[in-house]
Amino acid sequence: MRVAVATLFPDLFGPFLRLGVVARGLEDGLFDVELHDIRRHAVDARGSVDDYQFGGGAGMVMRPEPLFATLEEIPWREGARVVLMSPVGRRLDHDLARELAEEDRMIIFCGRYGGVDERFRQEAVTDQVSVGGAVASGGEVPAMLLLETVLRWVPGVLGRMESARSDSYATGLLDYPRYTRPAAFRGMKVPDVLLSGDHAAIAGWRFERALERTRRYRPDLLEDADPDRLRSAFMGAMRDAERGGER
Repeated sequence: MRVAVATLFPDLFGPFLRLGVVARGLEDGLFDVELHDIRRHAVDARGSVDDYQFGGGAGMVMRPEPLFATLEEIPWREGARVVLMSPVGRRLDHDLARELAEEDRMIIFCGRYGGVDERFRQEAVTDQVSVGGAVASGGEVPAMLLLETVLRWVPGVLGRMESARSDSYATGLLDYPRYTRPAAFRGMKVPDVLLSGDHAAIAGWRFERALERTRRYRPDLLEDADPDRLRSAFMGAMRDAERGGER
């Protein structure tokens, strides 16, 4: 997968690309991420990339010239998904992350100020993505979240794809409670079933706890869900995880 990120602050992405699963994926050549500095295409010697909006109002607007010029400097842009991080966009979720992970090319634009000139949005952008019901000062941090959720689905990034398939949302439910050593800590004990070695009982316990947690915290996920299909998907993910070597 090939990814380009267009931003006014490329240095913000340095630590993100040098650490964690994204860094390992880059090192292993599983995908490529290149950074494009929008300010390289400023409209004057002062480095201007924004201006007052026509009609008045608060907030500066990113001009179309630097945005289009940045896009046009990417030689492989034809046919790529061009994503604008925007509060008006489609809410980032599991399905969108999986969808974008299946693409071979993606270009992400990080807006700033009061937004981008509408002509760029209409003519160049294929997707708008929001990471939640709050506004950030720019699209850089939301873009990192998008990258993290998408790139972890690239085969080989997590080591075992079973890890991603059993995460929250992947089965239609929130994640089940997880425990590790020690089995007893400060009077708190790991549930006996998890120490039993009975894989069927463990899978059943995990499904019930995941269902219980989803009903409590995200009942909206269950509104149109088929209980039998949920259980089947969950148990399938547990079998895959077990074959993948999870303990």
